[in-house]
Amino acid sequence: MRDFSELSDFLRSRRAALTPEEIGLPQLAERRRVPGLRREEVALAAGLSVTHYTRLEQGRTQQVSDSVLEAIARTLRLTPDEHSHLMDLARPEKSASRRTPAARPECADHGVRQLIDTFADTPALVLDRRNDVLAWNAMGHLLLATHLDVDAPDHPATRPNLTRMLFLDERVRDLYPRWHDEAQLAVASLRLVAGRHPHDKRLAELVGELILNSEDFAACWARHPVQTCVAGVKEIDHPLAGPMELSFQSLLVPGPSGQRMIAYTARVGTDSEAALRLLAATLQVPRAT
Repeated sequence: MRDFSELSDFLRSRRAALTPEEIGLPQLAERRRVPGLRREEVALAAGLSVTHYTRLEQGRTQQVSDSVLEAIARTLRLTPDEHSHLMDLARPEKSASRRTPAARPECADHGVRQLIDTFADTPALVLDRRNDVLAWNAMGHLLLATHLDVDAPDHPATRPNLTRMLFLDERVRDLYPRWHDEAQLAVASLRLVAGRHPHDKRLAELVGELILNSEDFAACWARHPVQTCVAGVKEIDHPLAGPMELSFQSLLVPGPSGQRMIAYTARVGTDSEAALRLLAATLQVPRAT
């Protein structure tokens, strides 16, 4: 039996965030018992019957047309990412082709692993769709997790996961002066992946672990943020190199695995570039024997 609870929760969270005026409906003088839009108001603005919308939100509709979903997305002012997420949640049967088979532990693509090792002064990582670190170069390890063994990604049972570290590892949390922004984006990205891969057992286990062990994660997850994140800027306050502002770019590795490479760079001539050079220089310092 299909589980539509995620769809129901998502639709309720989005209509709760809007007012009748925002979707072009008049504000009635009567006192509203709950914030946001009522189901009847969503249905009216989307051109649907109240019964049809209610059945959809309660998961009692087996077939939903694209036109109905698009009307709801317009009414609820969904972003492109949220629209895509709505389609994934409403059509879980289409995720059957993305069902995760029981297989050997995932490994980084060999060519991409070789590539990031050539980035002598650029931190770079290879991640799977769950944010497990499949590989990092020396600078990537030094930037984000110098307190972990450099070969940690080579051990599937205990390999680092960036989202888990962000919420449960205080040393990683301390790297980000704007931690709450980082946390919001991490959860929003994970929500998209979870919608696209509802049968991924390991992903579900990760979400469950974080809900149980982090109140911050649980609260943010319950708000249903949805946003893709392939590029941007991160502020990092590194214990060795100090504050820096780094641009990051995520590139999808060709193939069905969903692996991606992330590289971090600094603008030429900035203090952040000097901080990265300082960090790279520590790799050249011989260790005491």
